[in-house]
Amino acid sequence: MGFRSGYVSIVGRPNVGKSTLLNTLIGQKIAIVSPKAQTTRNTIMGIKNLPDSQIIFMDTPGIHRPLHKLGEMMVKSAIKSVENMDLIVYVVLPVLPDRREKDSIKKVIGKGTRCILAVNKIDTVKKDALLPVIAKYAGMFSFDGIVPLSAITGSGVDVLIMEIKKYLPEGPGLYPDDMATDQVERFLLSEIIREKAILNTRDEIPHSVAVEVIRWDESSADNMIRADANIYVERESQKGIIIGKRGRMLKKIGSEARMEIEDALGIKFFLSLWVKVKKDWRENPSFLEEMGIK
Repeated sequence: MGFRSGYVSIVGRPNVGKSTLLNTLIGQKIAIVSPKAQTTRNTIMGIKNLPDSQIIFMDTPGIHRPLHKLGEMMVKSAIKSVENMDLIVYVVLPVLPDRREKDSIKKVIGKGTRCILAVNKIDTVKKDALLPVIAKYAGMFSFDGIVPLSAITGSGVDVLIMEIKKYLPEGPGLYPDDMATDQVERFLLSEIIREKAILNTRDEIPHSVAVEVIRWDESSADNMIRADANIYVERESQKGIIIGKRGRMLKKIGSEARMEIEDALGIKFFLSLWVKVKKDWRENPSFLEEMGIK
C-alpha cells in the first residue's frame, strides 16, 4: 500500500471534545479549548504527518440550535465543512443519544462520505456503561467504524488514526511535512487571548467576547514582537468584568496570553490589550466577516 493523504472533518455537537481531540491527534496545541460550549468559531486545520500518510484534520464549530447570527454562521460552517472531505469523524459523548444528537448526525452523514464515530471521554464512564452506547449508535446509523477513545488521556487515539488511514486515498502529501497548521500567527494570538478571557471570566462573558489583533510589529531591534489587540464585548458591564478591579483581570488575561504565545512561537512578545464595546456584535454580519467568521 502506497502513501496516503486526505481531508478529515471532525464534527459533533458543542463541548464533546473536538478541539481537544485535534490537539491530541496533532501532538501540539492547534485549537483553543475550554469547558464552555461553542468555544470554536472557525474551522481550524491541523496536519498529522506520518511516515506512510498525511492526514489533514478540520476542527469545526459545534452543531447546535443557533440563537443569533454568530450561531447560524458557526453551524453553517460546520455542516459545510463535510463537503469534499475524504472522511468524517463524528464525535459524541459516552451517553445514549438524544433527539438532538440524532438530528445533528443526520445533517452531516448520508451524503456519500464515509464516517467514523468517535466516542470520546471514555475515561469518565465504566466499561459496562459504554457498551450499550456503542450498540445504540451502531443500530442507528451505518458508521464505517466506531472508536471509543479519550482525547484527554490519549487512549484509543492511535486506533482512530489507523481507522482513518484505511479510508484515505493513495497519493502524495498535500502540505510540507513540517507543517502542523495553516493558521497564521496573528490568528493564533487572537484565539489564545480569547481562550484566556473565557477561562478567567464569569459565565455571561465567554460567548460575548471577540478578539482582533490590530498591530503585529516584527521590526524591533531587540528580537521582540510587539502586538496590540482589541477585546470586543457587547455591554458596558461586560467591559468592566474583563478589565477587572484596577485592571487586574485584563492584566491577568494579557500575561497568560503572552506567556503562551511566547512558548508557541519561541520569541519574546510585548502585548497590549484594549477592551471595547461593540453592541450586539453577534448579530452583525459585516462585523462577523471582519472577524473571519463566514
